[in-house]
Amino acid sequence: MADLPKLLTRAHRHPSWLSRAHHQGLIVPTLPGVYLRTDVADSVAWRARAALVWRPDMILLGEVAASWTFWREIPVTAVDVATRTEIDRPGYRFHRRSVPPHLVGRYGDFRTSLPALTALDLIGTHGLDAIDHVLRSRRVRIEDLFAALEATPGRYGNVDRRRMLVRSRTEPWSAAERLAHAILTGAGISGWRSNVPLRLEGQQYFLDIAFSDIKLVLEIDGREIHEQAAVFESDRERQNALVLAGWTVLRFTWLQLHRRPDYVLESVNRGRRLATRLQRIRRQIADSGEN
Repeated sequence: MADLPKLLTRAHRHPSWLSRAHHQGLIVPTLPGVYLRTDVADSVAWRARAALVWRPDMILLGEVAASWTFWREIPVTAVDVATRTEIDRPGYRFHRRSVPPHLVGRYGDFRTSLPALTALDLIGTHGLDAIDHVLRSRRVRIEDLFAALEATPGRYGNVDRRRMLVRSRTEPWSAAERLAHAILTGAGISGWRSNVPLRLEGQQYFLDIAFSDIKLVLEIDGREIHEQAAVFESDRERQNALVLAGWTVLRFTWLQLHRRPDYVLESVNRGRRLATRLQRIRRQIADSGEN
């Protein structure tokens, strides 16, 4: 089988040869007139390539587009394709829809929906996780998602998509961050931004919630933090670097956010007062040094 091409079409092989190869279990029909070698028939990349051969104008959507652009680890259950022809084939979902040209990009030989539209498409099956992942990838901002929604009006599910985007206006990168934002916003606490970039000691960090004027940062530990040893270690290194650079750091867990929001608010308010005093002292020291 090693000498057999991985993808074949009726244009390249005589129908009788293809029939014999299929009967021998060497190839499987994938799309009309397109065959894949049996050892690659389950490959997402090769199923996508088969679709490209069958319909060169097709656009990849959904999970496969996400896996190639901003969400590498997403399970791909089927190859979603936007095309004029809607057929039923195992491993594919064909959608008769038009995609605005400005929301189409290229990944190698393939045309795919851009991350903003891809994330919107995935809200129906992946909920807020789709928004969190695309924002965390830093490929788009929340305004790009709203723009993609406006560019695709009249679609079923747009009401839910808009509701999800409104919940993500503060650009959280996780469910825990979204909950923290809701607690702060509900209490009328302002003056903070989410996922603020900061370079320290040659490293680029993104601060979960930062009150930059007073050098106070709130670090949010998601539900999965203790299951990811590398994340746990890097978070501690980041906290050490922040403290040594003069930042006041408060950490909150998912359980604290979920079950003890009053404790979170009390701690944040105390932290703001402390950080404000420390910032005032720093300025006084700096002013005296200049004099």
